[in-house]
Amino acid sequence: MVTFREMKVQDIFDDDALTAEQKIEKLRNIESEARALQRAASESAMADDDGWQEDLRLVRFALDKLGAEEPKKGAATL
Repeated sequence: MVTFREMKVQDIFDDDALTAEQKIEKLRNIESEARALQRAASESAMADDDGWQEDLRLVRFALDKLGAEEPKKGAATL
């Protein structure tokens, strides 16, 4: 099953009207949002699999294909 976020990542990646830098910026925004949601979900007593890990993997894969470097990890990074 394809998620809405997965379709959005693919739409950004395939958009020929955007430069690589614009695509990277949009994908980083999605990545940041997904990380924030993942952190919020990890603070909940709900299910262990919040579904955000797969979304982050898809965003990271698209960023890698565009040649974007992985951001430096700090203490606040999951």
